[in-house]
Amino acid sequence: MENLSCDVLAWRAERERMSERGRREVKELVLDNCRSNEGKIEGLTDEFEELEFLSTINVGLTTVSHLPRLNKLKKLELSDNRISGGLEVLAAKCPNLTHLNLSGNKIKDLSTIEPLKELATLKSLDLFNCEVTNLNEYRDNVFKLLPQLTYLDGYDKDDKEAPDSDAEVYAEGLDDDEDDDEDDEEEYDEDAAPGDEEEEEGEDDDEEENEEGEEEEEVSGEEEEEEDLNDKEADDEDDEEEVEQGQKRKRELDEEGEEDEDD
Repeated sequence: MENLSCDVLAWRAERERMSERGRREVKELVLDNCRSNEGKIEGLTDEFEELEFLSTINVGLTTVSHLPRLNKLKKLELSDNRISGGLEVLAAKCPNLTHLNLSGNKIKDLSTIEPLKELATLKSLDLFNCEVTNLNEYRDNVFKLLPQLTYLDGYDKDDKEAPDSDAEVYAEGLDDDEDDDEDDEEEYDEDAAPGDEEEEEGEDDDEEENEEGEEEEEVSGEEEEEEDLNDKEADDEDDEEEVEQGQKRKRELDEEGEEDEDD
């Protein structure tokens, strides 16, 4: 089990059924609209040690202080909650975070997000629909405050839109695993048995022989057609000679008959 998405009732049933080992295998967990209890989401513990993506949109959170320690977490969705501060705990609980979405929360000033500078790997921050976005020179000041950021609200310092502001940063963390798989495949190809190369060479030789045989057949076929044409032309010439001889013989007979009559 790597991905898990639950509503309120499903999450309650799933966490009761799930074993400790099962929790450790989950990499993506979506708990949107599962209501929190006094700032805590029941069943969400540090046993989810392999978790890389966590979404808790609209769960009623007022603080992140009750989040478990998730060392491998890369993307955290916290939009549409009621968080107004206390972000300093994220550096300790989620030290490898690359993407943080705080849209639709009660963040009013830059001092609230200042603790995020301790997240050295943070590359994308979303603050849509937060009051802080109404401040003068909001974007310039945030980039100065958090120099590690690449994207703020889906755009970089030059107002160029992120390729995929919701998935690109998270995907970067997964590319390493895919690259490892590709490297393994390449090594396997390089270590292929020598016999495979010999078989391929043998197949190439067979193909060349077949092509030569086909060319020879085509040539012999053309020669046979030429011989047939020559034979036909010779037959036609013989027939013409016979006709001419017959006509000549007829004329001679006619001339002899005329001479007998004169006598």
